[in-house]
Amino acid sequence: MPTPPLKNDRLLRALRCEPVDCTPVWLMRQAGRYLPEYRETRKRAGSFLAMAKTPDLACEVTLQPLARFDLDAAILFSDILTIPDAMGLGLYFVEGEGPKFERPVRNAQDIAKLAVPDMETELRYVMDAVRVIRRELDDRVPLIGFSGSPWTLACYMVEGGGSANFSRIKALALNDPAALHQLLSINTDAVIAYLAAQRAAGAQVLQVFDTWGGALSPSMYREFSLPYLVRIARELERGSGEMRTPLILFGKGNAPYLQELAASGTDALGVDWTIGLGDARRRIGGNLALQGNLDPAMLYGAPDAIRTQVQRALDDYAEGNGGSREGHVFNLGHGLSPDMDPEHVGALVDAVHAHSKR
Repeated sequence: MPTPPLKNDRLLRALRCEPVDCTPVWLMRQAGRYLPEYRETRKRAGSFLAMAKTPDLACEVTLQPLARFDLDAAILFSDILTIPDAMGLGLYFVEGEGPKFERPVRNAQDIAKLAVPDMETELRYVMDAVRVIRRELDDRVPLIGFSGSPWTLACYMVEGGGSANFSRIKALALNDPAALHQLLSINTDAVIAYLAAQRAAGAQVLQVFDTWGGALSPSMYREFSLPYLVRIARELERGSGEMRTPLILFGKGNAPYLQELAASGTDALGVDWTIGLGDARRRIGGNLALQGNLDPAMLYGAPDAIRTQVQRALDDYAEGNGGSREGHVFNLGHGLSPDMDPEHVGALVDAVHAHSKR
């Protein structure tokens, strides 16, 4: 049965570097604590994990920002740590401290016990959420599915939570690199299976978040993060032509590696605010899309200041792309923060469309 056409397919067209009427925009953490309706749903659910593991609630919060803002995509409400949780590490959240694991992996013996989880049993709640969201979206905009990168997942799995200096995982990289590569290999197999299952359930775009890739030195990045991102881009089945499910590789601090990432076979690269869009566009060439990259802190400015920053980012991209705005997906360089003003988010979204109108 043919898939019904999307009412708004700007994102998919931009990811194929095709002409669009204006630059599409979606925002990392667009469904989150800055929205009062999200906070109300979380209060009803009792916890973040209860929301993420209840498909109807995950759908509810996924759709909340689309009811407020003229966004060009929905992104699945979930967490990057669902995979290690399904591996038995015991994910939990501490208020003000973020995610933690009851059973972190610290050595080769711990890693040897890990296996790729079954996507329709241990992670069925994620696939059910994708199916519910697709139904409720009714083809208004595309749905983005996602995963953490193998390296970023490993950081949390070894550290047991967030980290200021990643001392445990870097010590493992130095003292037992074979064990760390084994962990990264298992994670990569799991990420590929996870993204493939989200695609089968209905996700129309896929993104990998390499949040902590920038914590690595260049030599360590090229050993412990880049090869596994390349594996995902090359091995994940995504289809072809207009039926292709585009893959976006996003990483904080990935600017030094853009040419290598561009050669991976991905469909798009997401960049943070530490590189200008024009420079990034020139470095990767014009054969794949670019996503980014307004500094999220710009949203603490007044709406007029936000509009100015949006215009600068759009113009910078076009200048680096020979005057053309095609092949650009507007986004932040990282996620929205809980203390941001929804009115400022609305000003950003409207400014992207207004300033980029063809």
